[in-house]
Amino acid sequence: MSSKIVKAEVFVTSPSRNFVTLQITTDDGVVGVGDATLNGRELAVASYLKDHVAQLLVGRDARMIEDTWQFLYRACYWRRGPVTMAAIAAVDMALWDIKGKMANMPVYDLLGGASRTGARAYGHASGTDLESLFDSIRYEMDLGYTMIRVQTSVPGIEKLYGVAAQEQASGARYDFEPANRGGWPVEEDWDTAAYMRHLPTVFEAVRNEFGPELPLLHDGHNRMTPREAAQLAKSLEPYNLFWLEDVTLGENQENLRYVRQQSTTPLAIGEVFNTVYDIKDLINEQLIDYVRCATTHFGGISPLKKVMAQAEPYQIKSGFHGPTDVSPIGFAAELHLDINIHNYGAQEYMTHTPETLSVFETTMTFENGMLHPSDTPGLGVTFHPEEAEKFPYEQAYLPYNRLADGTVHNW
Repeated sequence: MSSKIVKAEVFVTSPSRNFVTLQITTDDGVVGVGDATLNGRELAVASYLKDHVAQLLVGRDARMIEDTWQFLYRACYWRRGPVTMAAIAAVDMALWDIKGKMANMPVYDLLGGASRTGARAYGHASGTDLESLFDSIRYEMDLGYTMIRVQTSVPGIEKLYGVAAQEQASGARYDFEPANRGGWPVEEDWDTAAYMRHLPTVFEAVRNEFGPELPLLHDGHNRMTPREAAQLAKSLEPYNLFWLEDVTLGENQENLRYVRQQSTTPLAIGEVFNTVYDIKDLINEQLIDYVRCATTHFGGISPLKKVMAQAEPYQIKSGFHGPTDVSPIGFAAELHLDINIHNYGAQEYMTHTPETLSVFETTMTFENGMLHPSDTPGLGVTFHPEEAEKFPYEQAYLPYNRLADGTVHNW
């Protein structure tokens, strides 16, 4: 059966936010799609694909997924990095999509079949005060979520990551899309001491209101030093978090060792990681509990499947990154892994807008707090180029933080 690649096209579209999509077509007419979105740096990946990768794909056998991945990773010499790995991820997803369609099977069946009937997802609750936070938690639970990420405003901090009520020029939920349209990033403020004083009181109030059974999560967004991170993790132990995410920078993996020595609060990290080399020591030394890497930014389905196999003997589970800057294609790729791997933990789920879903037609389901990618052959997402053309690219940047003295800080 012929399966030569005859066309590799790159599309940049902005239906409420920017996405980069790769579409590969074989000589027998099978089409596969992949996600290469890199929030705030989308055009860098689009150029990488159009100017350096597309021509390398034409003529290759679409069935040779592993060989193509290794070729793109090793033959460029400049390995790793978010731009390279997002580009490779798009190719990897598109080839898995093609293979599934050729076999008339969903991708999770190609990976070894289902380990579960659905993937438990967590919702995103936030509030400027306890009353609005409680209302937000109830709203997410009414939508069907059975585990909730809790983010809150902090007295003395004007704008804070993860709080939906903050104004956004685009009109989108700030916690779902913090990137602002325009030619310059928005400056926000930060005060670690105020945050660390306030957060334990919030989780105490949430537990008092909703009881001990509801799984609660929180994202620290890499803002603390190792000592501060350890102090925060220890202060949250009485409230039994499902996980504490990105409590300190993961670039230096020693940071997590210090936190682990001080606290039993479960730790999750990995959304900005690009390769196994970013996370291998955290797994091998059991310094984390959940892997937060995303298919779109980690090189695709192939390497993330391998990382989760590495994590399995240590009982480290998945918790893949699922923001709205991972397109429905990238999200579908994660769902197929969620259903397949044994050591599944939780899946982040932020709903995409109707405009986005008009460009990316999905078949996944969300019922009773559980996600499923569907049994549609391939990834289960149809990309509509003619719809994509209706939404031209608009430059957008994620915010950045400054401390009270003007020092730039991790956002």
